[in-house]
Amino acid sequence: MHHRPFSVTTLGTGAALPARGRYPTAQVVNVHDGLYLVDCGEGTQERLRVAGINFQRINHIFISHLHGDHYLGLMGLISSMHLMGRQSPLHIHGPADLKAIIDIQLRASGTWLRFQMHFHATDPISGTVVLDEPGLTVSLLALRHRLPCTGFLFREKPALRGLRQDRVHEIPQFKRQAVKEGEDLILPNGTHVPNADLTVDPLPARAYAYCSDTAYEPALVPFLSKVDLLYHEATFTEALAARAKETLHSTAAQAARIAASAEVSRLLLGHFSSRYKHADVLLTEALAVFPRSLLSFEGGVFEVGG
Repeated sequence: MHHRPFSVTTLGTGAALPARGRYPTAQVVNVHDGLYLVDCGEGTQERLRVAGINFQRINHIFISHLHGDHYLGLMGLISSMHLMGRQSPLHIHGPADLKAIIDIQLRASGTWLRFQMHFHATDPISGTVVLDEPGLTVSLLALRHRLPCTGFLFREKPALRGLRQDRVHEIPQFKRQAVKEGEDLILPNGTHVPNADLTVDPLPARAYAYCSDTAYEPALVPFLSKVDLLYHEATFTEALAARAKETLHSTAAQAARIAASAEVSRLLLGHFSSRYKHADVLLTEALAVFPRSLLSFEGGVFEVGG
């Protein structure tokens, strides 16, 4: 079992309109107790409160594209962070035009933020690394939508090897880090102890991929290969495949085909059209293609990997 947390909380699962008890898109990704916000539809700050998440702990916000249902909650969240005395820097990653949208609102309201805000413009090119932290990288996914749209891939960095409990006493304290990093041990008397005798394989590194608004896009498959959890929009059923094509959205079956092609462990469906009273019809369609599919829901927490 992994001891370090890696989970996704879905705060909003609706498409376009807040309707039927669904809120616009927003998610919190927890990697090793670091919190990352992905998209920020209207009402996100309230959904964060309901979920019991302290939003001052969020230092990076990723915005996929500039359709309102994915970012119109951002100014409210920034304002609340400011009013509540935030001091730590905030990094926002999103389309270049978002910076002007934020700046004009701050200027118009005469707001001088108490914290530093760093804006990082994203260019949707699959594989581009935009965040490299000690335990994590975040890279981009090029989605196919009416506006430039960016998905995000959160990938844990490989852990160090584990020391075997029955042999750890043989390893001098100052050598333990090197052994964890894969080095053999040479004892003071010259005895050579192979690393494999002293360590166990680390748990596999986990990965979460977020594909917000996109038409069916097989070019994503190599970048999604074998991820532990794939969130993929499923706005429509196959009965509305023509509407999906016209609006550059996906059907649940298309999301499942991407998941199957990429051999992911689990598929998480979201971004449901308000025309569906219950999202079960979308799940049923996906399950026929990819049996390890599940529905996101408001406040749902989904573990990434075992």
